[in-house]
Parts: sequence; structure tokens; C-alpha cells
Amino acid sequence: MKARTFRRHVRESFKSLGRNGWMTFASVGAVTITLLLVGVFFVIMMNLNQVAKGIEEDVEIRVHIDVAAAKDQQEVLHKQIAALPEVDSVKFSPKEKELDNLVQSFGEEGEAFKLFEQDNPLSDVFIVKTKEPTDTIKVAKKIEKMQYAAKVKYGQGTVEKIFQVTDTSRNVGIILIIGLLFTAMFLISNTIKITIFARRREIEIMRLVGATNWFIRWPFFLEGLWLGLIGSVLPVTIVGITYFYLYEFLSPKLKGNFIQMLDFNPFFYQVAGLLILMGALIGVWGSLMSVRKFLKV
Repeated sequence: MKARTFRRHVRESFKSLGRNGWMTFASVGAVTITLLLVGVFFVIMMNLNQVAKGIEEDVEIRVHIDVAAAKDQQEVLHKQIAALPEVDSVKFSPKEKELDNLVQSFGEEGEAFKLFEQDNPLSDVFIVKTKEPTDTIKVAKKIEKMQYAAKVKYGQGTVEKIFQVTDTSRNVGIILIIGLLFTAMFLISNTIKITIFARRREIEIMRLVGATNWFIRWPFFLEGLWLGLIGSVLPVTIVGITYFYLYEFLSPKLKGNFIQMLDFNPFFYQVAGLLILMGALIGVWGSLMSVRKFLKV
């Protein structure tokens, strides 16, 4: 395409936005409202996903070693666990450290457990982390069958519920976001369709004088692009300002807690880029779908 022709298409697209003021306002409004909902929901879902990921990463398998196992036998068990393809790390925790952890967990009441320092009834433990948290249950069942593994604990019952809840929330979030995007595409497509219907005579005349389909499409293509980009400005601004102040307010209060918000930078810029891209794609798609049916004379 020649530069002069492209400039002509750009001028025509801006003129069309001005000529159809109310339709332009309606289209931009549809994009703005939908992207604002998508942006807010996306920010919430990503932060919930961060919390869920933190919880999942805290899931570990505690393998209590048989008290009768000698050092070389413990080493054999260690190698067998580390050899599992799903295992990421295996850390040894001696029974002395386990007793100290028990004392600290009970606070002042835990002082009574210090009586067991001379005759520690606890066993040495291997703390196992998997590469994927969802492999925890499968790995635990494999370790249970290994020799010298007296007891295997991984939060049975609770872990399964955690994985189920996180998977369900992610799937629901994806479905809702896709639903909002299709709603926006439908609204914009129909809004632009009304604008194009009012200009159907113009399209017919252009076709009769020999204009190609793409020559006719380009102004509408650019018009949809501008509508999407303009409609994304307000959602990006609102989401950015709101998230910044929420982050500044909540982050200090959540410090040291397992619940952590995603850092403003680069998270907001990723969200902003995504919303702008969505706005542009939604506008272009809505325009192209609407003009297609009017290209037949």
C-alpha cells in the first residue's frame, strides 16, 4: 500500500469518528466498561493466583525415617527419594532440630518438651519438595513403599482440597474473562454495524466504481483500532491508580505473611499492555466482522 493511500485511510477513519459522534461514544463506552471489568477481574485473579501459588509451594512431604535405620541406610533412602523425577529437593532434618521446632511452635508451653533432650523420642526427617506442587500426593505414595520410610506426612485431606480450590478458581477466572471479552466484541460489532449500515450507500458506490474490498475495509479497520485504543485509556488509568494505592497501603501490613500482593512494577505494566492490546484487537475484530456483510453489492 502506498503511503499516500494509507494517509487517506487514516484521515477517513478519524473523520468517521467525528461524523458519528454518538456511535463513537457508544463504542468507546462499551470498550471502556468491558476492559475495566476485565482489568479489575484480571488483577484480582492474578493476585489470588499468587496467593494460591504461595500456598502450593509451601506444601511439602515429611518423611520420618525408621529409628532403627543406620546412617548408610538413611543415605540409601535419600538417594531413592532424590532419584524420583518429580522431586526437586530433599533436605535432612535431624531429630534434635525437630525437637527444637516442636518446642518453638508451642511457645512457653513447649518448655516441657525440653525434658526429652536427653532421650529424644522423635525421628530424623527428610523434607521433600516436588517440582510441581500437584505431584506431592503421587510422590508421597511412592515414598511410602520405600524401605526405612516409617511414616510419610503431606497434609493428606487438606492438600487435595487446596489443589481443588485453586484449580477451580483459575478455571472460573479464565471462563469469566473470555466471556467478558466476547461480550465486548459483540457490543462493539453491533454498534459499528449500525454506523456502517448508515453508510451502506457509500460502500455500494465505492464497489461499483471498482474499489477493492481491502480499500473499503481499511478506514473501518483503523476506526475500530482507534475505538479500542481510546476505550482502553480509562480502564488502564483507573486500574493503575487503584492498584498503586492498594499496594502501598496493604504491602506493609502483609509483610512476613504468606499472602503477598504482586509487585506494582512490572505487574501493572503487564496489565496495561494486555488491556491496550485487548482493546485494539476487540475494536479491529468488531469492525471487520461488521463491514464484511456490506461488501456485496
